[in-house]
Formats: sequence, C-alpha cells, structure tokens
Amino acid sequence: QLQASGGGLVQAGNSLRLSCATSKRTSSNNAVGWFRQAPGKEREFVATISWNGGITSVADSMKGRFSISRDRVKNTVYREMNSLKPEDTAVYYCATSLYSIGGTEPRTYRYWGQGTLVTVSS
Repeated sequence: QLQASGGGLVQAGNSLRLSCATSKRTSSNNAVGWFRQAPGKEREFVATISWNGGITSVADSMKGRFSISRDRVKNTVYREMNSLKPEDTAVYYCATSLYSIGGTEPRTYRYWGQGTLVTVSS
C-alpha cells in the first residue's frame, strides 16, 4: 500500500529525493511520515507531513537539510535530503499515520512501506 523509492548510493554532500507512493484509500485523510533505521540502531523519526500538506515537522537533527512535501493529486509524498552525510546511511521507510497530523512515534503509524536503502559514501 506504500511504496518507497529513490534510494541509492551517493557521495557525501550530494542530494537525494525519496518518493513514497501511497493510495488514496489509506492516506488521503492521514499524515504520512518518514523514518530511518541504520544497522544496529532503532528506527528513528525523520519527518512527517499532515493530511493536506499544511503542517510539516522534521527531526531537529535534520532541520535545514531535509524537507518533506506531498502531492495529493498523485498520492505521493516526497522527501528532499541535501548535504548528505555518511551517518545518514540507513533504510528509509514511509508510513501512514493513524491521525491527520503525524507524530514522531512509530507506534502511531499504521501502514508501512518496504523501505529504500540510502548509502552515503565519504
């Protein structure tokens, strides 16, 4: 029901845009969030966007480098990542929130995509 794409191998300092294709049925009235999980670490909140795109939130450690947007016509959520660092290497997941405005806790998200791997080389 959610399909994340756009990951790959990039050099540090470069940019990448991830996409999350959702379905109207599961996300039209719900916030969508991005999380990431690096090897050996817990899943970490990255960003979330409300059902209509009017409210966004980005993790403090990523503010200024990451942004989130959504196209309700295409049912797709995008995440721009700039000035990538090796520590950004992780599998990035998108998920549909239980609510119209998303939070930072994974347990408040119901549907999860399969994840897309981002590897940042130094």
